[in-house]
Amino acid sequence: MKYRVNRKTGDSISEIGLGSSYMYEAGMDEAVRALRRAAEGGINYFDLAAGNGKTFPMYGEAFRDIRKDIFFQIHFGADYTKGEYGWSLDLDTIKRSVDKQLRELKTDYIDYGFIHCQDEISDWETYLKNGVYDYILALQKEGVVRHIGLSSHTPAVIQRIMDDADIDMLMFSVNPAYDYGQGELANGSVDERSDVYRRCEKEGVGISVMKPFSGGQLLDASRSPFGQALTHYQCIRYCLDKPGVLTVLPGAKSVQEVEMLLSYHDQTEEATDYSVIGEFAPPQASGKCVYCNHCRPCPAGIDIGLVNKYYDLAKAGDTMAVEHYRTLEKNASDCIQCGHCDSRCPFSVEQSKRMAEIREYMLSL
Repeated sequence: MKYRVNRKTGDSISEIGLGSSYMYEAGMDEAVRALRRAAEGGINYFDLAAGNGKTFPMYGEAFRDIRKDIFFQIHFGADYTKGEYGWSLDLDTIKRSVDKQLRELKTDYIDYGFIHCQDEISDWETYLKNGVYDYILALQKEGVVRHIGLSSHTPAVIQRIMDDADIDMLMFSVNPAYDYGQGELANGSVDERSDVYRRCEKEGVGISVMKPFSGGQLLDASRSPFGQALTHYQCIRYCLDKPGVLTVLPGAKSVQEVEMLLSYHDQTEEATDYSVIGEFAPPQASGKCVYCNHCRPCPAGIDIGLVNKYYDLAKAGDTMAVEHYRTLEKNASDCIQCGHCDSRCPFSVEQSKRMAEIREYMLSL
């Protein structure tokens, strides 16, 4: 397992995490085995926006002796008071639901307390008016909530809440379908979604990824908006290549499914290469580097994807990205203008021209 550090909290978080949307379907025994196998394999980050309240006792049993070694995302607004998942902005309902989750999880603290599922500005305004955010802050002051997160599918709402609140982690729906405007939750333009990634990277806010497979649609050619299936591993790498992303949270309900996720880091470069999505990119995405590194190998030894990422972040005001760029063994100044990258880019990026642009920009700082 590989880990990434949340710069705002210092937590070292596994690149592969686990969602809980359908873990309850496994039944207690299989769920506990699956969760224990996940932890044994190095997964330490778990989202608790569960599909059903039956999930929480499963996690409580699986992790009762290793609670200090894992991180829970718990959502203030996900209502399990009646067993099934519900969504609520009512403070008393949220308090009852959170108390129930803590009892069944056999824990007395929350690693990341999430402002849950804010997809409209009106949701946030109601959340504030009803005192839910103040409740999270009060629990943070008491030490019950250690860090604050935000869950949303909508870039404009994310930007507003990040302006208003001190957020440590964002849970965002990331996959190539949504980024390219395909799907019910494909909110925001290509640029608006990119701005979220870059802001999080700039401010040190980690991103935990929900819906990396677009609800399974991307794995099935007959259901995919692109008419072609991607693999689990292509989707996971796509997410991990995005600025700000710390962990990807697929769902699982068996040891076998957990094993499949744990094998991500054993895959070859070819098995995780998602450059095929360049064939589906909309016109507004053409000519924009997505850091897929399909242009490798560079004859001059430049990590072209990383150079592009640092450049985009630097232009967004991320001074740390500038410093990272300057520590690269090879950067845009080493480009020999051979055009190899231009001919291989599936997104029609004129990388040799862009290297010259990056060189001049970085030298000007």
